[in-house]
Amino acid sequence: MLHAASFPPQLSPPPLQAGDTLQLLDDPQEWSAFSRSLDPENDRWESSVVIEGMHCAACSLTVEDALMRVPGVLSAQVGAGSHRAKVVWSAGMVKPSDWMRAVQDSGYRTVPANDVFASERRKAETRKALWQWLVAGLCMMQVMMYAYPAYVALPGDLTGEMEQLLRWASWVLTLPVVLFSCGPFFRNALRDIVQMRVSMDLPVALGMVITFCVSTAGTFDPQGTFGKEVYFDSLTMFVFFLLTGRWLELRLRDRTAGSLEALMNRLPDSVERLQGGEFARVAARRVVVDDILRVHPGETFVADGLVELGDTRVDEALLTGESLPLARGVGSQVLSGSHNLSGTVHVRVQKVRTDTRFAQIVALMESASASKPQGALLADRLAKPFLIAVLVAAAGACAWWWGADPSHALMVAVAVLVVTCPCALSLATPAAMLASAGTLARGGVLVRRLQALEALSRVDTVVFDKTGTLTEDSAVLASVQTRNGITHEQALAMGAALAQHSLHPASRALVAAAKKGSGCEEIWQCASAVETPGAGLAGELRLLSDATGHDHSMRLGSARHCGLTDTVDAGLQVYLVDAQGLLATFELAEALRPEAIPALTVLKEAQVQVQMLSGDSTPSVQRVAEQAGIGLARGGCTPQDKLGVLVDLQTQGNTVCMVGDGLNDGPVLAGANVSFAFGRAVPLAQAQADFVALGGNLMAIAQSILLARRTMAIVRQNLWWALAYNAACIPLAVVGWLPAWAAGLGMATSSLIVVMNALRLSRRLSLEPSH
Repeated sequence: MLHAASFPPQLSPPPLQAGDTLQLLDDPQEWSAFSRSLDPENDRWESSVVIEGMHCAACSLTVEDALMRVPGVLSAQVGAGSHRAKVVWSAGMVKPSDWMRAVQDSGYRTVPANDVFASERRKAETRKALWQWLVAGLCMMQVMMYAYPAYVALPGDLTGEMEQLLRWASWVLTLPVVLFSCGPFFRNALRDIVQMRVSMDLPVALGMVITFCVSTAGTFDPQGTFGKEVYFDSLTMFVFFLLTGRWLELRLRDRTAGSLEALMNRLPDSVERLQGGEFARVAARRVVVDDILRVHPGETFVADGLVELGDTRVDEALLTGESLPLARGVGSQVLSGSHNLSGTVHVRVQKVRTDTRFAQIVALMESASASKPQGALLADRLAKPFLIAVLVAAAGACAWWWGADPSHALMVAVAVLVVTCPCALSLATPAAMLASAGTLARGGVLVRRLQALEALSRVDTVVFDKTGTLTEDSAVLASVQTRNGITHEQALAMGAALAQHSLHPASRALVAAAKKGSGCEEIWQCASAVETPGAGLAGELRLLSDATGHDHSMRLGSARHCGLTDTVDAGLQVYLVDAQGLLATFELAEALRPEAIPALTVLKEAQVQVQMLSGDSTPSVQRVAEQAGIGLARGGCTPQDKLGVLVDLQTQGNTVCMVGDGLNDGPVLAGANVSFAFGRAVPLAQAQADFVALGGNLMAIAQSILLARRTMAIVRQNLWWALAYNAACIPLAVVGWLPAWAAGLGMATSSLIVVMNALRLSRRLSLEPSH
């Protein structure tokens, strides 16, 4: 990848595709900037790139065909809505410059997805589109002013010389529109003709050329075949309307893809690294494990690491879904891609580049942006045949009307060419899907496959794992039973003194409970303890207020460890014994996540059945199920048992969503109709889920299902609108009742309605319980 530091600030960077620049990307050291290794043994790589110059579904198919014709390219997928491509290639057979040049030869431009100049080029494209729109609008108003007298004049009001003068003035004002504003349509159409293919710009450009040529002939030869009427007003109007729709689509597409763009361009190009006792700025790609980096407020961490000096607050909103700034001090971990907000810190690097959580998140989002839902695949397949049918229909309409009036026949053909352009149909599905994926990403939910949104919208059963999903990762103290003469506070103080020497979840629960309820005036101390893994602890305790300094031998742990042969371990009980026998029994409970009950309530209100499957003991599972209000729960399940339950549910006709930790539940997640890998510690690279919930908030699961239902409702609305629009306008155009300017207005408006309807999905997810 090329970095901004490579060029002096006063100079413009060379285009990525110019000259020998593509050869720079053949250096294996550059591949990690836009690719990741899929199979090191066979040297297979997956690259994520942006395709510039695309405008429709037919364009995406053209790019895919160009890529697949290159030997060594194993697969290619191009998203028409996101303009992103995912290319899998073999480094032993092909280099990046080869398949990028193939795309270039087909008339498009390929740039790495995180190219630092892509944003500048996109801004330049937007500015040029705005100028073309302004020129078309200004000329349209002037042409309409000159055309108006011809519409309202009565016979004899306009002399032949005056009418001819108005035609010449309109022709002169139409030239800037044709030569400048129509440029994108003509360039794309010429590219199609040279490549012997068809895209949505070809019929539109053909209509513009026909209209201008007919009107020009009428201007130069008023007594000729086409001299009866000119159509400069119609031409400038439908060019203006088409450019209006295209410019707004460009702005709305950039807004829809904003989450991915913001995430991918989050890392800086350079960073301060300690070398030779001093900090020097180096390229971010040269950072390696164990480097010491200095990160100032306002900068972004380029690698995962531990803070070695300083304190600060960081913003991890796009990485974990946590909206509030988080405190980070010495020994705390910071994530690549998070923002340093308040203080300068020194960080020792632990993971770099593709090993970081940031890189894994970006890979997931890139994969989703290039994927195609089933509806979009169908639209893509139909795009080219439909466009060919449009050309045939226009020719047929022209032939039908030619005998009556050649000029009118050509304008009927123009109206058919313009009004039938299937832009709205091709945008209907991907626009809504990408808007929904962007909203989920801002809420801390990553979409691995856009197709999964369709399945998620049909979910009627959600199956949860228990530990770490419905419950917190740690247990809590529920109750304490003691022998006579010992208070609960005394027993807890003794147990916590022993438990502080262990990292076992049960020990941590006792220590946390003792700190929270410090109502005991006695202070017990345990200088050392011996831990038996999986069983418990043994040690000597001393009461600090005891002047005799007498030690008390105690054990903490399971019934067997404590020598309680008559007691059966219940799994969530911890025993404390001394020389006299059983001193206390600590009943532990798994803490239900605070948002679990509100999230389950939302699911039930949405007519979604909730079940729980867990490998834990049945009493433990039933206890949590009662707390959460789940009627169907099973414990003691192996992964095979869980998969069997899922298959049974699917056999009964249910659409099942599985929510688990993404690692232990891998086979079950893969077997469900749709699945979520849940939790902050989800191993993103290995998770076999369709969605990854980063923030550890169960409300995100419920809101994702509701958003998926809204998404598919909007997709259906878009499709019905696009079909109804074409069904209504095509007959009107064929019979000659739809003028060219109205056809252009209808085409632009239909596409705009589809995109704006999809943007209704862009409202941020609400992860707070409703009151």
